Amino acid sequence: MDLYRERGFDQTTAAEIAARAGVTERTFFRHFPDKREVLFAGEADLRAALMQAVAEAPDGLEPFEVLLCAFGKTARRLEDNRPYSEPRWQVIAATPALRERELAKHASLTNAVADALRQRGVADALAALAARTGWAAYQHAVQAWIDDPALSLTAQLDRAFDDLRALSSIGAAGRSGRV
Repeated sequence: MDLYRERGFDQTTAAEIAARAGVTERTFFRHFPDKREVLFAGEADLRAALMQAVAEAPDGLEPFEVLLCAFGKTARRLEDNRPYSEPRWQVIAATPALRERELAKHASLTNAVADALRQRGVADALAALAARTGWAAYQHAVQAWIDDPALSLTAQLDRAFDDLRALSSIGAAGRSGRV
């Protein structure tokens, strides 16, 4: 991470990362297929944690409440890992190819969350919409937490999901003719 911040992602080589870590380049490539994956290495763990958290959410919850519960459980990992997470996001934000990679990873995670909702019996289209909307709220909360760490990520998640509920209520009132 220090190399990426010092030199920029594009100027940093896998050999330099390996040398800084005190391993051979061969060892580096045993752990990471390329230098981008250093920044995305936790994706498989996050996917598994999200799927498990969705599966273990209490019965009887609406899809959004299931997602809030699941995202809340995984938020603790980000909060505990803030010293790594914050510089990681800075490197990604400064590198267009990494932003593209992050979007692909997010799409994959969103699909996994939708699959987990389907396994709970949520209808296909509703599971997909809930996962996409829930993921957007999660990312909104993460960005708010990065911008203002005074509130915990869990509090930011609660706020984002409350805002979604308010938006939904406004939309429902408008459809029924109420303002």
